[in-house]
Amino acid sequence: MALSSTARNGGGDARERLLARLLEVFDDGLPPPETSLREIAARIGSSHALLRYHFGSLTGVLAAVLAVQRARDNAELFRDAGKGGFDDLVLAVWRAYTSPEQLSRIRGFFHVVGLAAYRPDEYREFVSSLDDLTGVLASLAERDGDDPGEAMVRATVVTAAMRGLLLQEVLTPGVCSGDAIALVLRMGGERGGRP
Repeated sequence: MALSSTARNGGGDARERLLARLLEVFDDGLPPPETSLREIAARIGSSHALLRYHFGSLTGVLAAVLAVQRARDNAELFRDAGKGGFDDLVLAVWRAYTSPEQLSRIRGFFHVVGLAAYRPDEYREFVSSLDDLTGVLASLAERDGDDPGEAMVRATVVTAAMRGLLLQEVLTPGVCSGDAIALVLRMGGERGGRP
């Protein structure tokens, strides 16, 4: 996501205050993509010009809010991961993101991912944050006994499978079940001759 020159040159405090206000107002959700910057500005008690200046567009607002929400979620999930292993974290992530109250955020996530696929340079911060989960899963796989290369492949495949299943859940609710994630984990456990 491209930052304004002010955000890059020390004006980040105003951007951070706006972002904090967005998070306060929208809590764990996101403004719907069809909402205008003017409507969002009115809800947070700001101006659409400030939002445009600091975030560039509605999608820039969504990407920034999502990045903070995902970082917060990941910190909590990763902290709890210290108590378990690879499979435990995968199941915790799946449960967290398939809860009904997360539907708005999951839809927003795929909306921003779709836009980032066309303009990755504009969404650099968001795109780079997509590897956070893979990195933590890889470290847990190493802790479970995988060599580093195998751990990264395992983490990458499981992360991709979860995101694909989440997309399917958004498009056709109720089709995916915990059985799909259990199958992904079983398939990932059959590497290197290990059960």
